[in-house]
Amino acid sequence: MGVLTALAILAGLIVVHEAGHFFAATWQGIRVSGFSVGFGPVLLEKQRRGVQFALRAIPLGGFVSFPDDDEDSSIPKDDPDLLTNRPLHQRALVIAAGVLANLLLAWAVLLAQGALVGIPAGFSAIPGVLVSGVQQGQAAAASGLRSGDRILAVNGQDLGGGQSAVSQLVQLVKAAPEQTLTLKAERRGSSLQLNLTPADLGGVGRIGAQLQPSGQEVFRRPKGPGEVLRQANRQFSSLTRRTVDGFITLATHFGETASQVSGPVKIVEMGASLAKQGGSSLFLYTALISINLAVLNALPLPMLDGGQFLLLLIEGLRRKPLPERFQMAFMQSGFVLLVGLSLVLIVKDTSQLSAVQQLLSR
Repeated sequence: MGVLTALAILAGLIVVHEAGHFFAATWQGIRVSGFSVGFGPVLLEKQRRGVQFALRAIPLGGFVSFPDDDEDSSIPKDDPDLLTNRPLHQRALVIAAGVLANLLLAWAVLLAQGALVGIPAGFSAIPGVLVSGVQQGQAAAASGLRSGDRILAVNGQDLGGGQSAVSQLVQLVKAAPEQTLTLKAERRGSSLQLNLTPADLGGVGRIGAQLQPSGQEVFRRPKGPGEVLRQANRQFSSLTRRTVDGFITLATHFGETASQVSGPVKIVEMGASLAKQGGSSLFLYTALISINLAVLNALPLPMLDGGQFLLLLIEGLRRKPLPERFQMAFMQSGFVLLVGLSLVLIVKDTSQLSAVQQLLSR
């Protein structure tokens, strides 16, 4: 059920994004010919009021199509309701509406979290340090640590709980490059002992794992609608800023951060794990992925909304559209890039999952 929940959330975010484009166009009276989730061959379709609503075979996004793109369309090229014949500001709204829809959805989800789950009121810690992520090929993975494990003691020394336990474990790891540490851990209620040898990175121990306090966040009832609104605004601002900073870091330090980029398989795996936890985790997951989808689509790259906005901006500066041949080459190169990158990330994610499964079968 966790995987199905994660897939449903991702599909919903895609639908919301494309619905933003769709409603921005129809609200302005612009002709729309199709609304598709996915790319490639059509699996399911329904015609309604001249619009084809379709589910397609390659689940890597979606698109809204317009009669302008159909060479066989019977609509005259000078029809004032075609997208290409509308003023720049109307076309800009159609392009931007997908990003705006995802941002609005993220804010609404955070608002719902405050109203339904409550306002964060602290953290109820339990003994141990939770391993929230493991990088394949690093020391933590080699030792047998898995995401979800709880480290209770190192070399017979109990870690305690809370943030102090995380700090203590980090310091022990940093101080032990190329030295074997004996871990006492817990996995799904079963105790286990693992030998962890941190890598030596400039004299500092590194294990390639994300660590966090073990326990759960405590929530209280909101004092009123104003507190829910303020909390949603703070969370939305924080998540958006961190997402933008993450993309900037990826662009400016690509060699150091590229290995941390996850594809759709890993995103679904993370969502499935959070779905099992329930509570506020699923709200934050939905909001974070929706914000990431908005920021990603805002990038000035071919096939993305930002790329189309860039072409529109150039048209506004030139006071005439770029040659159609150039626009076609720009968009086709983007499609190859998008599909190629998606396939690389899928292979990367599935190979990591296979490595974990092989490790567990030993």
